[in-house]
Amino acid sequence: MDAQTKTAAGEGAAARSARREGTLARFAAVNLGALAFAAVTLLVARPWIDDLSRLLSPPVAIAAVAFIAIIPGYLNMLLLLSLLSYRQRPLELDRSFPPVSVLIAAHNEEQNLPDTLRGLARQDYPAEVEIIVVDDGSTDGTLAYLNSRSGPGLQVISIPHQGKAAALNAGLDAVSHRVLVTIDADTFLHPQALRRIVARLLQTPGLAAVAGSVMAKNSRDSLLTRMQEWDYFLGIGAVKRQQGMFRGTLVAQGAFSAFHTGMVRAARGWPNRIGEDIVLTWALLAEGLSVGHEPTAIAFTRVPEGYRRFFRQRQRWARGMIEALRNHAAAIWRRRGFAGFFVAVDLLFPPMDLAFTLFFLPGVILALLGYFYLAGFFTLLVMPLAALIIAVMLTYQKQVFDLVNLKIRRNLRGLAVYFLVYQFLVSPICVVGYVRELLGTERRW
Repeated sequence: MDAQTKTAAGEGAAARSARREGTLARFAAVNLGALAFAAVTLLVARPWIDDLSRLLSPPVAIAAVAFIAIIPGYLNMLLLLSLLSYRQRPLELDRSFPPVSVLIAAHNEEQNLPDTLRGLARQDYPAEVEIIVVDDGSTDGTLAYLNSRSGPGLQVISIPHQGKAAALNAGLDAVSHRVLVTIDADTFLHPQALRRIVARLLQTPGLAAVAGSVMAKNSRDSLLTRMQEWDYFLGIGAVKRQQGMFRGTLVAQGAFSAFHTGMVRAARGWPNRIGEDIVLTWALLAEGLSVGHEPTAIAFTRVPEGYRRFFRQRQRWARGMIEALRNHAAAIWRRRGFAGFFVAVDLLFPPMDLAFTLFFLPGVILALLGYFYLAGFFTLLVMPLAALIIAVMLTYQKQVFDLVNLKIRRNLRGLAVYFLVYQFLVSPICVVGYVRELLGTERRW
């Protein structure tokens, strides 16, 4: 190694060290700010706890106030401060790109696949794109449609119906490139999506995967889909930004994520779990690898139109989190990285959802009758924080959409429902999912 190369390597190591120190400083600052906010609210809430202790036992009163007001307030402040301090290196889009494999698992997707393949055909990606679609025992015309389209660049694999994980692993065996992108069979990629997600994966050392930015595709179908449009756009998007900034993204979702193929194979692919994408992501994190997020790599996916499908999806997500905690939480904590912190945060969600269901929902009914035992000033204090998070995310997402020539749809009714009603729908569903997973009931995808 000559002197010039050694100097460049030294400068690169110094730059990486400086970035790590900067990330640690931001992480410490946002946590101190959130803890200070929680300490103040706890101090002010002591009279409320004392009053509630006269109706309930003191331990129950403390737990109720903690999980419906103080801890949610801490997490909201942590998220808000993280967003305000958000930093990520600009994408290097004028680099040399490798060929990439796109893997799709399909079961009865005859209606959705034409749009999905059309989006892939329009990608602004400067290298070869290999598309592998695995038909998981479809009973409609999915396989016939795929066979009619098969040719150079599109490989079709057919297996008996075994579930999504088995289909993805069958496709993984056929992947021939070192970069792998998964999308769902109903996902439509923005033309720049592949270029942007692969650029983030390649330019960030230590990343095993990058989660793309997934939006609702069918937001005009019902009031429920209108609400979900904002959930994906603001709620899920905010958490992804926060976790991605610290390279501790906990879900590289199957709907749109990029991976180093060798790392997925080393992790033995997708496990046979109800939340296969969650558990795979945590397996990668347990190996000391990092998972990032690229907010400008945009995909649109179909979201549940009716309550029954919404219920099944969200309780499946809740079960997937419990599966991941069981399988990989201890190993991730031993790594003592940012991902371990976010895993610890995930541990707070089951008791928060339970407290919201058992205490806050009845508390709102009592408050409407004039009894502010469980729902009052301190629980409503979380709402201004949520509103600030929405305002910050709207600013960020407008910048992203402007960058990729998209426009934010006007959906004020959906936003109002999301802000006021969403948690009332989701928390009880999550509680059902947690209980079903802990009891080991039958899995239904």
